[in-house]
Amino acid sequence: MVKSMSIENTIIELKKLLGDRILDSKSIRKQYGQNETYYPESLPDAVAYPNDEKEVSEILSLCNRNFCPVVPWGTGTSLEGNSIPIAGGITLSFENMNSVVRINPDDMDIIVQPGITREEVNNALKDYGLFFPVDPGANASIGGMAATRASGTTAVRYGTMRENVMALRVVLADGRIIKTGSRAKKSAAGYDLTKLLIGSEGTLGVITEVTLKLQGIPEEISSAVCAFPNTSSAVQTITETIQSGIPIARSELMDTTSIEAVNQYSKLNLPLKEHLFFEFHGSKSSVKEQSELVQEISIANGGSDFKWSTAAEDRSKLWKARHDYYYAIKAKNPNHTFVVTDICVPISRLTEVIHQTSEEMRKEGMIPHVMGHVGDGNFHSGLMVKPGCKEDIDKAKQLTRKIVEKALASEGTCTGEHGVGIGKIEYMKEEHGEAVNLMSAIKNTFDPNGILNPGKVVQVN
Repeated sequence: MVKSMSIENTIIELKKLLGDRILDSKSIRKQYGQNETYYPESLPDAVAYPNDEKEVSEILSLCNRNFCPVVPWGTGTSLEGNSIPIAGGITLSFENMNSVVRINPDDMDIIVQPGITREEVNNALKDYGLFFPVDPGANASIGGMAATRASGTTAVRYGTMRENVMALRVVLADGRIIKTGSRAKKSAAGYDLTKLLIGSEGTLGVITEVTLKLQGIPEEISSAVCAFPNTSSAVQTITETIQSGIPIARSELMDTTSIEAVNQYSKLNLPLKEHLFFEFHGSKSSVKEQSELVQEISIANGGSDFKWSTAAEDRSKLWKARHDYYYAIKAKNPNHTFVVTDICVPISRLTEVIHQTSEEMRKEGMIPHVMGHVGDGNFHSGLMVKPGCKEDIDKAKQLTRKIVEKALASEGTCTGEHGVGIGKIEYMKEEHGEAVNLMSAIKNTFDPNGILNPGKVVQVN
């Protein structure tokens, strides 16, 4: 495909600005045109590697004048095609902007650049007795996590990125730099632009700095695992646990087929039943008490083989197996990829929706693989398809639509944590109604030339 004169001229001008930090070889472009799931490859015209906020501002100002699309890129772990440059243009890679700006231990916050990963943040915090709690599984970049409003396994206790980002620095489409929020614990000053930008997936501005709220490393951490005869007994256990005020840090459901895959991939020997994985944080006495109370609730709901441990090795092995779920399912289905779902519903509707999802998968000849952060009503079903197979993909998309429609009918959402990206944009009108037009107007206000990650989150009027 021949590049437009606008994009060609933009790349020429960016090379004057960045030198060898803008690359347009096909091998480099391919690295930034791929994704973790079934979406087809779509290459940027070039990849830019800014060193600082000033360069980001200059890049955006130039691209805006030339109507050249810009797509921010962190680590590329998103699952809904959020960072695929479907309109070409410039991918803005933040691998050179990956530093800690400042740690404020007395105030329990940290300021970081967008390219730093969550594991790098926590490594930097070890000597301070602090940690950043949001854990989406993948070692994602903080900028990407903020852009997609990520959450994950610890959201039931610590919340999502929405609750853990205090302030941002953002470059707008025309190159202007704004600061949103502050390091104060609360504010009633004006519109909350921080919350607006979190989850906007790079469609309203490009994040260049993030201030994160931190937590103290607990005195004691224990993990537990328990088998259940069915999904309803597992979900009832979580519901009663939360209603009892037990502050569980993690609560993850894995169905029987997922346990089978994880056993094989991670060399575990769990019974082939539905399972809940738990984690508890606190003092030694409180963690012991929490574990024992959850054990009682589990047994009362038909749970068995309840095992808990404070040993770091046991905990690490258990949660690594959980985080390797994606790879375990792929290993059982070689030459396949995922169409992922991440609906979220009120917990009272969770059992019903999981059962209906599993039944729909079986009707379509698919083996259900259900895993979820059941403490907050969010679950995933891994729909396996052959890459490039239209029949497989069409079937999976039709099934995804049924799953999403059930979630919306249950007063839930089409995406609990993966974001809208390409895959969920078709459901935005169904979920939000007239509010989608307001979102479109906000997009036009922030980005009148439509250069920021076009084709994501909302259709522009």
